[in-house]
Amino acid sequence: MNHWTAKDLEVISHLMIGEQMACKKARVYANTLTDTVLAAQMQALADGHARRFAALLTLLGGGGV
Repeated sequence: MNHWTAKDLEVISHLMIGEQMACKKARVYANTLTDTVLAAQMQALADGHARRFAALLTLLGGGGV
């Protein structure tokens, strides 16, 4: 079990919020773009943000994906 300070949790929380927002925006762009290559790249970018969010959640002990 990890023992996190309040500052640790605050920093991780901010990182998670950033990853979540970036993922949502990238998914919106991926669904909006008409260029299929760019849409696929944006989807891959969103997937990367989702993986980082999940890794942070796992770090906190919130379970895996």
